[in-house]
This record gives sequence, C-alpha cells and structure tokens, in this order.
Amino acid sequence: MGFAASSIGNLGFLFLLLFCVYLRIPFVESLPTCSENTTLAGFESEFVMLQHQLRGVLAVSDNCSFRVTGFDMLKGSDVRWWGAKGDDFGNLTNGFVVSDERLNRTYRNESFDVRLASNVSWDHIRVVAVWDLATGSDFGHVLVPEKGNGSESSGLVPTPGGDGSNSTSVGSSGFDQPTMFENCKMLSEKYRVRWTLKEEENSIDIGLEAVTEVQNYLAFGWAKPNSTSGYMLHADVTVTGFTEDFVPFAEDFYITDYNECSLNDNGVPHGVCPDSVYSVSDPSNNVSDPHPVNDTNVVYGHRKDGVSFVRFQRELVPVDDKYDLQVELNKNMTVIWALGRIKPPDSIWPYNLPENHGGPPFASYGYQVLNVSENVDDCLGPLDADDKDDQDLIIANAKVPLVVTSGKPLRYPNPPNPSKVLYVNKKEAPLLKVERGVPVTFSVQAGHDVALYITSDPLGGNATLRNMSEIIYAGGAEFEGVPASPKELVWAPDRNTPDLVYYQSVFTQKMGWKVLVVDGGLSDMYNSSVVLADQLATFFWTLSHDSISIAARGEKKSGYLAVGFGREMVNSFVYVGWFDDDGKGHVSTYYIDGRDAPGLHATNENLTYVRCKSENGIITLEFTRLLKPSCPLGERPECRNIVDPTTPLKVIWAMGSKWSEDHLSDKNMHYATSSRPVRVMLLRGSAEAEQDLRPVLGVHGFMMFLAWGILLPGGVLAARYMKHLKGDGWYRIHVYLQYSGLAIVLLGFLFALAELRGLYVSSLHVKFGLTAIILACAQPVNAYFRPKRPENGEVAPSNRILWEYGHAVVGRGAILVGMVALLTGMNHLGERYGDDVKGLTWALIVWFLVGGLIVLYLEYHEKERRTVRFSERGNWVLGNDDEDDSADLLSPTGTLAQKEAQMAGRMEVQLEPIR
Repeated sequence: MGFAASSIGNLGFLFLLLFCVYLRIPFVESLPTCSENTTLAGFESEFVMLQHQLRGVLAVSDNCSFRVTGFDMLKGSDVRWWGAKGDDFGNLTNGFVVSDERLNRTYRNESFDVRLASNVSWDHIRVVAVWDLATGSDFGHVLVPEKGNGSESSGLVPTPGGDGSNSTSVGSSGFDQPTMFENCKMLSEKYRVRWTLKEEENSIDIGLEAVTEVQNYLAFGWAKPNSTSGYMLHADVTVTGFTEDFVPFAEDFYITDYNECSLNDNGVPHGVCPDSVYSVSDPSNNVSDPHPVNDTNVVYGHRKDGVSFVRFQRELVPVDDKYDLQVELNKNMTVIWALGRIKPPDSIWPYNLPENHGGPPFASYGYQVLNVSENVDDCLGPLDADDKDDQDLIIANAKVPLVVTSGKPLRYPNPPNPSKVLYVNKKEAPLLKVERGVPVTFSVQAGHDVALYITSDPLGGNATLRNMSEIIYAGGAEFEGVPASPKELVWAPDRNTPDLVYYQSVFTQKMGWKVLVVDGGLSDMYNSSVVLADQLATFFWTLSHDSISIAARGEKKSGYLAVGFGREMVNSFVYVGWFDDDGKGHVSTYYIDGRDAPGLHATNENLTYVRCKSENGIITLEFTRLLKPSCPLGERPECRNIVDPTTPLKVIWAMGSKWSEDHLSDKNMHYATSSRPVRVMLLRGSAEAEQDLRPVLGVHGFMMFLAWGILLPGGVLAARYMKHLKGDGWYRIHVYLQYSGLAIVLLGFLFALAELRGLYVSSLHVKFGLTAIILACAQPVNAYFRPKRPENGEVAPSNRILWEYGHAVVGRGAILVGMVALLTGMNHLGERYGDDVKGLTWALIVWFLVGGLIVLYLEYHEKERRTVRFSERGNWVLGNDDEDDSADLLSPTGTLAQKEAQMAGRMEVQLEPIR
C-alpha cells in the first residue's frame, strides 16, 4: 500500500508537471530577500529641491530598497533614479541609473517604495538624485552617509542651490531642507503658505510660495483681532520677495491705510509702511536702532520653475507690541495675504515697498481663518506655472552683436553646472530669442577654452563624445576668443531651424542655455516674394541646391487657402492649407484634372517642414519640397510635378470657406480665385502677369531666325556654289553674310540676356544656342589664321588642307547646331508661355526642308558643272584663272584694282586644239 501510494503520488506530481508545461505556466524561482542588516536601514533625509518643485523624504528600508514619502514633482522628459559618488558636477554627470523605475509623470504628495537595480547596492551610492536623462538635469537629491557612519554626513556638504539659500544643518535623520514644512494651506489656486511651529523657541517658520512674476511681492500676516471687516487695516504683515539682484528679503510691515507708504504734511507715515519707518517717526519711541522692531528674519529664498518661494521666521510673542501682533496658539485667527508689484528702493525710500495689488479678490488678495496649532496639509501636488523660464531674456538684434563671456555661476537654470558658465551681454546663461531670417552676430570673448556653437543638444560639450548625435547649426571649435581678440560668429536661423536650440561650449557640457527661434516676418524668413494676381495672396520662396521652401499667405479671411502650379486649376498641382475640427492646421496636396469635386485627386508628395496657421482668419501655409520628385516620371501624377528654377513657375490661388480631407464635394469649392496666373521667376526673385509673347523675346527669336535661318546658311551656300563666277563676288557675299549673321546673333543673345537678367544654361535651348554661338565666333578667328594658298602647280601644304577641312566642318556644324537651337527655342517658348507653338514649329521645319531641297538642287548643278569642266580639260590654260580667296575685303589695301593691276602684268598663252 505504501509503495502504491508513493507511486500514485509521483505519478500525480508528474501529471501536474506535464499539465503546467502544456498550459505554459512558468515555474517562478523565488527572489532572494534583501537583508535588513545594513547600517543605513532607518536613515531618513529630505530632498534638496533644485528643479521641478521637487519635495519629499527618502528613507532607507533595507540593503536594496528605499521608501519615498510626501513626494512632489513636476513632469520631466526621461526621469530616473540616479546614483553618484558625490554631489559635485563631475560626479553627478558621470553617475548611473540605480533603479529600473521611471518617474515620467507629475507626482502629488505621493508615497511609494523603490527597489534598487540588481547590480546596485548602497556601497556604490553617496548621492541619490532624481535625474532627467534627456537634459542632464538634477531635479533634487539626497546625500547618503557611508555605511557604518549612521546618519553622519561623512564629509558631504548639502547644496540646496537656491538663490540666497542658507546652509542647512544636519539633524538626527538627515538634513532639514528649508523647502520642507510640517503644514501647508492653499490661500488661492496659485498661492500657498507653509509653516512649522516652534513653540519652545517662541517662533514660527513660514514659507510663502506663489506662481507669480519675479518682480512681485508675496505678503502674508495677521489681521487685528476681533476685526469683522476691513481686515487689512491695522494688520501685521510680512512682505517678501526678491531684490533686483535676486536676493530674498522679508520685511515687517504695518498697515494704517489703503494706499502705498507715504508721509503726510507733518512727516508722519501712513499707508502700507515698514515698522521701522513708523518707529523712526514716532516721538514716543526712544529706540536708537530702528531695525529691532523688524521681528522678521529671512531664512531662505529661491525662484524656480516660475514659482517664488521665501522662508522667514518671526516671533510668536513679539517684542514690539505696538506694530506687531501676537500669534496665539490653539486659536482661530484671521490671516490676510496679497500679491502685487514691488517698488524697488530709491533715494527717498530705501525699502522694497509693495504697490497696490489690484486684481480680483481671492486671486490677488484675500483673507482666511487659520489656527497654526492644527496640522493642515491641503496642498496636493506642486505649483505648476505656465511660464517656467525665469532666466533673463535677450532678444537678438541684427545690428547689435551679442557679447559672449564666461564667469562664475550664481543661478544657472539647469543644475548641476560646471565651475564657470556662459554670460551673454553680462547676463548669466540668459534665454535668447531670435527670429528666423534675421542674422545674429556673437562676439565670442569667453576664453580660449570655451568655443561657442549652436546645437540641438541641450547639454553641449560635443555630443559625439557621449555616443549621441546632434545637429550643429553654427559655430564650432574654432569660434573661441578673448576680449583682446574676439571671434565673430554670424548665424542666420532659417524657416527650417527648430523652435528650440541651444548655445553651448564645444569643450564643456552645460555652460549655455536655450535659444527660442520664432517666426519673423515672412519677408525675413524667405529670400523672395511676389504678390499674386488680384493682390489677395502673396507667394514666398527660398531656393536651395535641390529643394525649394515655399510659403503662401492670404490677404483676406478664409477657411482654406490653396496655391497651384499651372495656367489654371485644371491640370495643375495644388497645395491646400486648412484646419480640422480640432483647429489643427494641415497642408494637403492634390492633382486636378476637372472642374468639380471628383476632379481632385489626392497625391502623396514628400513635403517637409510643413506648417499651417491662422491669425484672425488670415491663413499662412508653409512647406519644403524637392525641385524634382524622387519617384520615376510616369509612376504617379505627382512625379511630373517638377519645379525648374530656370523656367517661370505659373502660380494660381483660390480661397474657400471649408475644406475636408475626405468626402470632398461642391460645397468645398472656392468662393474666390485668381483671375490669371502669375509667372514667378524663381531665380530672379520677381514675377510677371500671364500675357502674350513679350516684345524683347520676340525680337530675339526673329533675329536668331534671320541669322541662323537665312544669313549664315546663305554665306555657306555662296562659298560652296558661287566660286565658278568671275571675280571675287562669291567671297564678298560669303564674308558679308557671315559677319552680318554673326552680329545679329550676338545682338539677339544680348537682348535675351538683358530681358531674363542673367544666363541660365540648364535648358536644352540655351545649351544648343551657346554651342552654336561659340562655333560661329570661332569662324572669323579661324579665317584670320588661314595658311597662304599655294601657287599654280604647287602642291597644297598639309596645314592648308587641314584648315580648309576644319573651316568647312566648323561652319557647317555651326549651322546645324543653330537650326537645332531654333527648334528647341520654339519648344522653350511653348513651355514658358503655355502657348501652342506646333504651327510655328512646323513652319520652321518646312523652311528647313525647303532649304534642304535648294541645297540638293545646287549640289546637282555643281556636280554637272564640274563634269563639263573636267571633260574640257583639253583647253589648257597657262596662268591662274581659278578663284582667288586671298583678297582681304576688310582691308582697304585689298582692293580689286590692285588685283587687276597684278594680273595685267602677266601674259597669258592659250593653246586650243585643232578642229
């Protein structure tokens, strides 16, 4: 029985094992438990706030985990738990991820446990930080003591990093951070008060934080007891804020009237004035030093993420019972608060005085009932400002260079930072604002170890050294200088520059800060612009090597704006800027082959840097496209949408009330359209209205036809078929026709050059035309260097034979190339003006055919003449009665009379056969 039971048990286990395998149920190996015998267990410390309104407490749980409580943090990019061997710049930037958990959201007073990665232990960690990998940012950190040292700091010094921050002390559980309090109460949506009661020390620590401008004050205080209205009058208030040097202050004020502090005719202060002002003017007060009446002491202050925070301490039972009120424990008291502009000190009032707060109640000012002895925490999560950038803003001016130097960091916006950072116009790491299309000049004087460049990398310092990629928009290692020898860097952001880039040093990370790139005027962002037909749309463009950037702006309100390339909407390629129901802008592309909705066919053009925006109903669309689509010509309709910069681009426009990407109907048709196309000269940066052939180009065509179709061929025919005539008439005709034709060719070329304002050799017509002109110009030069003709009976030298063949070949080749140039010119005319030139082309072809028939006829008669002449060879002639081509008709000495005089001196003897 025992054996049977054992066998059954084994079979059951085997069956269970096979069942688990069949269902693919994994066997999970139990994870090793962490030992709790680490000496750090129980260590607790508050986070140093550096960015993103981070607050919380870290407590070591065991050898491989810790617990975080009361955790506040604004969302970052790629935030991780980070470990380092120290809290200095070098150690932090060379730190490491200590947990697989990510912190990619906003945290609101949350508590959770964090487990260290399997390859990390507390032996490796001296600093635990909340770190954004994308920006290399330390949001906040905790300093961890070495094992065996309990809660001692082991030489590490806390670095709160806030403006005007004081050093913090080490408590039994770590560092007591000035941003941490026991209680918190919402005064308004954007204003909070935090406090920690220290009854045994007769004091209360108060922290005021608000989403407000850096020039504003934060006021908080106690109303006069038993007041039922007018709580501001006779209230004891502390006004806090920052000086112009970003130093936090907290001043004790007393309110006697609803106006700013001033003196009456008797020199008595009234309004919202510091206690010390009342004390000095009060004759009953014998206090020689007015400052003791200010029982408020500033402890710490910072300005981070668009939030002002000031911590101060005041007495519960004040020494000054005339202008200060006692804070009673375990009792409800009315407190008042306000936000407003600070008036900085001047020669009359050496105080930071609050101006009238104005604004709506409970947003800019208000009151509440508060019992400081009660535990209150209704501040759920961090304050979140819309504008989180507190750095100085510098707007670049094209005419004024930005002076770049380096100096000690005082309030660098992205900690941690190196020992020196970049200053621009004497401001530490300011936020730069530039406009697309407007050149910016930097005068780099930061030292030979600081080279400026504009990059897409937020850290700088050459991203390739970190195995990262970056786009460099300007600058580099050579752009370094000193005040005695500055280096100038000129950068012109264009429409393709991202909205956010960074100015940094090539050699060191995190020395610079952000550059905001905004749209300037379209005329600044693009090289050329023209107003389209009817002056209801404007067309902008910038040409590059193989692409074109285009913008179009309507000049009246509309629901969509379309621009097309073609003589009319039918058979054109169209770009439509429109907005969907969510208000998002789009640019869609179409080919149109009809006049109704079914004639619109969506295309798939490769557009980049696409933008569409509407301002007060005025639509602007922008995009960049290739000049020649990358797809084969006949694959899709858009493959034929080629933009040739040398050929005028015919542009039309249309506007309508509503567009839809799908289900287009006649309701989407335009209500306004261009009356005619406009030819845009992309290379010249100008435009002309669609019209008939322009007179100057017409003259150019006629002159070229006269030269290549009549004069130059006539000169060649004279040299070929008129030598049998007596005298040198053939030669005179040949020379006059050739030189006349060449002069007309050159004049026609100059006419076209002036009309088009440049020479563009990309078209086939221009290439053939230039070739023909070069060959034609070579002929007079060739004729000038012709070798001398041999005397009768002499054998022609080889150079004479080569010259004759070369002169004939080049001349006839020039004629043929010129005729091809005429034909391609007709085709170019059709492309340029969109006219039907088939009739003119056929007329030109018929002219050439007629000329060819004439040549065949003359060639036939020339062959017969030579045959007859050969048969009459018996008529021997002594002398030279052949054609003489040695006369120079362009020289006054080469006259016919001279030739006849020379022939008269010769005797001719003719022998005739006996018949």
